[in-house]
Amino acid sequence: MHTLAPGLADSAVAALVRRAGGNLLVLSAMARSAQRQPSRISAPPSHASPAVHAIAEAIADLPRPERTALAALGLLGRPASVGMLGPGAHGLQQAHLVTIDNDVASPISPFTAEVAAGLLDPDARAALHRKLAELVDDLEAARHLAACGDTDAALARAKAAAALDNRARRAEALLFAVSLPGEHTEADRLAAAEAALAVGRPRSALKVLTGCESLPALILAGHAHLHAGDQARAESIVAALPEPASVSGDMAAEIDRIALLTAPTDSAALVHAVRQRHGNRPDNPGLAAALAAAEAAAKLPGWTASLAVAAATAGRSGDALSARWSAWLLVENLINDGNLTDAAVAAAAAARACTSDHAFSWQTRFLAAQLWCEVLAGQALDSVTDKAVALLDHALPSVARGYASAAASLAEADTGSLRNARYRLNQAGPVPESVAQLLRWVAGEAAWLDNQPQQAAGEVAATPSLVSGLGRITGYWAAHDGAVGVLGDDSDDGLPEAARATVAAWNAATSGGRGAFESAAAAWRDLVRREQVRCLLAAGVHAEGPGEAVPSLEEAERLADEAGLTVLAGRARQGLRKHHIRRDRRGRRAGDELTERERQVLAMVADGEPTRRIAGALGITRETVETHIRAGMRKLGAKTRTEAAVRAAAMSERGP
Repeated sequence: MHTLAPGLADSAVAALVRRAGGNLLVLSAMARSAQRQPSRISAPPSHASPAVHAIAEAIADLPRPERTALAALGLLGRPASVGMLGPGAHGLQQAHLVTIDNDVASPISPFTAEVAAGLLDPDARAALHRKLAELVDDLEAARHLAACGDTDAALARAKAAAALDNRARRAEALLFAVSLPGEHTEADRLAAAEAALAVGRPRSALKVLTGCESLPALILAGHAHLHAGDQARAESIVAALPEPASVSGDMAAEIDRIALLTAPTDSAALVHAVRQRHGNRPDNPGLAAALAAAEAAAKLPGWTASLAVAAATAGRSGDALSARWSAWLLVENLINDGNLTDAAVAAAAAARACTSDHAFSWQTRFLAAQLWCEVLAGQALDSVTDKAVALLDHALPSVARGYASAAASLAEADTGSLRNARYRLNQAGPVPESVAQLLRWVAGEAAWLDNQPQQAAGEVAATPSLVSGLGRITGYWAAHDGAVGVLGDDSDDGLPEAARATVAAWNAATSGGRGAFESAAAAWRDLVRREQVRCLLAAGVHAEGPGEAVPSLEEAERLADEAGLTVLAGRARQGLRKHHIRRDRRGRRAGDELTERERQVLAMVADGEPTRRIAGALGITRETVETHIRAGMRKLGAKTRTEAAVRAAAMSERGP
């Protein structure tokens, strides 16, 4: 595949392999087409392709019921029940074109099914679409009816689907309805945009709102830009809104709400004015949530409880948008404050709530933030990496993609997979600035771990937060390792306590003092394991002699080994060797069992399969395969991938 289409990403290759269903002729044709036009990876097949001609000839030899059933699978784009496909389904099974499991037929090659659908003449295609519309739910029926040109019937079925008590389906149905040809009222477009925002799809909301100039539409657009991470655009919309006093009723509250959410940290005057207009406890749940957000931004006493209550109240009132945004602000502020335990708990709870609402875009955001908290805490790095990589295999909102990329990259860098970490960072794509700060720090940290101190210290976040403190600390380490001109402001104002203690220790050390690194390490305990280890390393580096250095370095080595922080453990051993203490602790770590996927990958390594073939067979990227191999090596105490494969095979033969 990489010979045919060397420019394709591994994820695109995996998608093509799945779509081809093992047909090498089809796979070759699709690879060449995708190489010319990457956007056509999942596009309908071209009838000019030799592969399509060959498939079309084979399909033409099938009996009519089988041709119809295969074409139906192509139009559906998914598996279908045998009853829906009719008598041709079993014939397709005998022809090895579908598999049937629990009365559900799945095409072995989705591409072949698409070709079968493409062979239908327009009338037959329209008739099959209409037939399928009678057999599927309202939303899918709407798509089939639209495909055969029956816009009115499609609109009716889409609106019927929107009436269901399922937020995700409602959003999908309303968005589809306003995408149909014809005129759509602004009320319909506003409803679609609001539904899209409630399930975490701000870009879809903005697309629907294009051209709408009413006050409600502008306010919704402000929320959409804010949720998409475009603070500047949100602020520009707010600046153009009328004064709340010039409008009445709910619109005044909505203007104040978006103004509070886009206001700078110091917004005491605005908060006071809003409370004067609407009272200390506004009836509007969205406005009450925005006031809680302002308290959180200013770090007023009790802000965590205020945001938690705001999220719960908004949820009970049916305001999903305010509920989700309040929960997200709670998680993000807790992370910025360095309160990772509470942030992980809040993120997990919010993700569970999203499940019941089918708000999967929001859910991935919370899950990714939870993984970021766990990787900083040094909890089960191999498991966190697997979860983050699995999340990244799906299409994610930019915020979720940024957090998941940061979590996977940091875990991979800390466990020695520096090439994987760099690949992951390069694949993160554009993300909002708040998340970009995390990725910049991880990139710098990976460079430092890779003994590139000059590239380690990048731009430090301007607003004091956990990540800005971590960036400052990495800058001190980079300077210590020889980087020039990387240290900037040495202030610790506004940083979380542990970061403040570490910066103070470094400032003392760089001024000729010893620095209180041991007490700083204690502040990181149960918070960020890797920083606890780095403080102990710093204590050993700045100690006056072996009597003071060795205990700190030994504790750093022990903690790093326990957490799987391979590179930092190596740094600790390097420091110990300077004091003539040499030992090799390589060996299987107690309690670290191989995951099922790690066993599967190592078994294929033992069979002599190369990485690219393993990736294709399992439908994952080559980088993910390497992640599993390195995790297996680490858990088994193996120095090479072959040794890991042999040890894994021996374990399988012995059994549990």
